[in-house]
Order: sequence, then C-alpha cells, then structure tokens
Amino acid sequence: METGELAADDLSGGLDLYRTLESGQSYCWRREDGEMYGGNRKPGAWYDTVVGGEVVRVRQRDGRLEWESTTDADALVRRLLRLEDDLERIVADAPDDPLLREAYETHHGLRLVEDPPFPTLISFICSAQMRVRRIHGMVSTLAREYGDEVAFDGKTYHAFPTPDQLAQATEDELRELGLGYRAPYVVRTAEMVASGEAHPEEARELPYEDAREYLTQFVGVGEKVADCVLLFSLGFDEAVPLDTWIKSAIEEHYPDCDRGNYADTSRAIRERFGGRHAGYAQTYVFHHLRTGAGE
Repeated sequence: METGELAADDLSGGLDLYRTLESGQSYCWRREDGEMYGGNRKPGAWYDTVVGGEVVRVRQRDGRLEWESTTDADALVRRLLRLEDDLERIVADAPDDPLLREAYETHHGLRLVEDPPFPTLISFICSAQMRVRRIHGMVSTLAREYGDEVAFDGKTYHAFPTPDQLAQATEDELRELGLGYRAPYVVRTAEMVASGEAHPEEARELPYEDAREYLTQFVGVGEKVADCVLLFSLGFDEAVPLDTWIKSAIEEHYPDCDRGNYADTSRAIRERFGGRHAGYAQTYVFHHLRTGAGE
C-alpha cells in the first residue's frame, strides 16, 4: 500500500473534498458508505476510484487530504482533483457578479476534477433527464457488471469498463440495468471508441468549439454533454454546459445572454463568466443553485 497526505491549507484556495466530488461534475468516485449524492456530508469519509487499473482512496480529515493507493499516487491525486489549480487567483479574477460571488463564497474549496475521458463520456450520456444520484448509480452499476475487479486492502473495487468491455454489452442488458433509452447510445459510443472510429481524447488538442463539435459525433452526445466532457475530463476550463440550472440562471440573472441557440448563448455566458475560467464559474453556480445555496 502506498500512502500520502498534504495540508489543504497549503493549496491555493483550499480544498473541500465533499463539494469537489459531490457537486455533479464527477460520477467516477464512490463513497465508502454508499451514500454518495445523498445530500449529506460525512466528515472523514473515504472516496475511491480506479484509474488505469490502480485503486485510489482519498479522504479529508483534520484539515489534511490523505490518500491510499495500489501505486505511488501523488501525481495522480493532484491531477484528478486539480490540486495545482490556483483557485485563489481564479476566484479573485472572476467577474464582480452578485450570484457568482455568492456561489464562490458559499462553496469555498470546490475544485474542478479531471476524470478519465471515456468514463466521463459515458457518464454524461447517461445523465439526460436524470438526477445526479441516479446517474451515479448507473455508472457504478456499469463498473460492477462489466469492469475489471481490483483487490486492494482486503476489498474488491470495480474499474469502469474499457470501451472493448462495454461494447460487448447488449441494449437489452443495459435496459435491464436501468439505462432505458440511453442503452443504444452507450453501446454504439463504446463500439465507436473500441473500433478506433473516434475517441474523446482526440478532442483535447482541438480549439474549444471544434472540440465540442468533434464530441457530438458520438451517439447520444449533444452540445451540453460535449461541454461536460470537455470541462470535467479534457481541461477546457472555458466550457459552460448549458444544463437546466444554468439555463435558469440565464433566465433570471443574465437574460441578455440568451441568444436563442446553444452556440451563441454559450459564447455570451462564457464571456459573462470571465472567459478562460468560465467553467469554474459554471460549476460553482450549478452546485449553488442545485443545493439551494446549501452544501
């Protein structure tokens, strides 16, 4: 077992692990008590994920972030939780906007994540018209049913299935697991990646709007889902997914940003949210509105 730790106060802008992992941006982590996205904070709870066949467990306790892993995970944890982000500077440079300032002040320490692209792509294909807890349940079920088992510290963890593994699933099987109409989208997208027809990772080097267009070739991926993948796994911090909560924010707080179509509205709200780090603003506002300004 490899272990590590660091003080949250040593990170620019701090870290709130609960808010970071349970703010609706990641479905690749699981909480030890099985109550992830249950709406309750459990101080000191372990969260686990499997990346590249390696188990990583993290928790925040007594002002410190601690981790255990099957490998030396220092660099991996820093990447997955975006610990190198200068969050203090990002918040300080944000536009002087009442809603945004309130969200930043209320949810101090929330960081963007950088999850692996393929699981993120499938997660947000599953997200259509679903609450965050239900999405998390779907993703965990896919890992349990089709992913590799990895033993660590006397427990068994499940990796998210590879494209090849998920492409072997049938639509009927996925429907029985609760994916509903999303089942054919998941199967076809897995087939596209497994065959080499396309891969979400290829979007990383493209200009932002070209990258979004590239991702929409996957079955079940529209512009909003594409923006989620870009923001939460591919490092496009300017992406602002126009989900239900952000649309309601535009309607109530930024009506001049509504341009009648996704592309133009996206450009307008990106500019209003500060451009380069507009995705950070989106994530804070999303979490703020979804939780009723609570946790």
